[in-house]
Amino acid sequence: MLLHERFDVTVALDYYAPYVSGLTETARLIAEGLAERGWRIAVACARHDRSLPAREEVNGVHVFRAPVLASVRKGVLSPALPRLATRLAARSSLLHLHVPMPEAALVAAFAPPVPLVTTHHIDAFLPRGRINSFGMRLADASAGVAIRRSTLVVVNSHDQARGSRLWPVLARKEVVPIPAPCADRRGGNPSLRDGAGPHVGFLGRIADEKGIEYLIKAFRSLADPGARLLIGGDYENVAGGSNIGLLRALAEGDDRIRFLGLLRGRQIRDFYASIDVFALPSIAESFGIVQAEAMMCGVPSVTTDLPGGRYPVLATGFGRIVPPRDPAALVDAIRSLAGLSGQSRVDGQGKALGLFGVEACVDAYERALLGVLENRGQAVPLGALHRPL
Repeated sequence: MLLHERFDVTVALDYYAPYVSGLTETARLIAEGLAERGWRIAVACARHDRSLPAREEVNGVHVFRAPVLASVRKGVLSPALPRLATRLAARSSLLHLHVPMPEAALVAAFAPPVPLVTTHHIDAFLPRGRINSFGMRLADASAGVAIRRSTLVVVNSHDQARGSRLWPVLARKEVVPIPAPCADRRGGNPSLRDGAGPHVGFLGRIADEKGIEYLIKAFRSLADPGARLLIGGDYENVAGGSNIGLLRALAEGDDRIRFLGLLRGRQIRDFYASIDVFALPSIAESFGIVQAEAMMCGVPSVTTDLPGGRYPVLATGFGRIVPPRDPAALVDAIRSLAGLSGQSRVDGQGKALGLFGVEACVDAYERALLGVLENRGQAVPLGALHRPL
């Protein structure tokens, strides 16, 4: 690290790009959006892949990676990460933490006297079990320390905050709801369509908390031979491991179900253009960027009744909300949404485009961070001084 460098914001989290999750994509899009506007952004993260450089500049963001000793379920053991984050924060005007992050309490406790902003993405989730339950309590405790020490806390929605296990802590802080940044994926080609029936899609990490097994069970109860279920997402590099083996076993014998693997760029556009209904059957969720992106492409979403995860459907009315772990309710909602009229899809798309998007998210974060800096009498980035917000 070059110790003479100074930054406007140090962003601290465990996983950063090229790892893909809702949390990392949110952090990346905000960091890159602010950097494009003239902010000097440093990211302190774990070097989860040893082939990645310890330091690089990516799309204007200065990324610093701490060595990893071991991986523990969804987390990484990186004793060097808190020290890296606090050293960078000492050279910055503001520290921005993304939780859940096991090291958040250490970073917050030993951070220099600069304003701390914490984005609480989701309560930590691990499959049922005594050890995992203990791990979730530790993650909650770490996030709680960071939140208590924060000048400002950002959540995806008030619905998410009120439903959080950390609500007793959040309720005492200044909390600002900012929907996660959702990319405009319009303009794809329906190249994945190969049947005359309804095409249902899921996109995301192939992991326990996404509830994909319930979607497969629901889809298999559809008798239409022309129907298709397209499941896209990474199952090779998933923190905590993937349940792809279980899902393939559940799908065995039904050639209408396809596993697409990790999709990027144009492939994602083509995916949304190829489906009639998006399904997010999660058993743990706090927003669901992918469902909002689907809505922005004119595709309704069926999602589970979870605080935060249901917010995009509640806000737009463009979809259905069903109980978690309920294949019968899922398939009923899929049948209903597959028959939506063209005008209903246009109307729903318009609402989603008006509420969600990367620029709107970066605008909101910039306003929030500038407010914190100005209240503390801190210098603000020159680029922000000459741009109306």
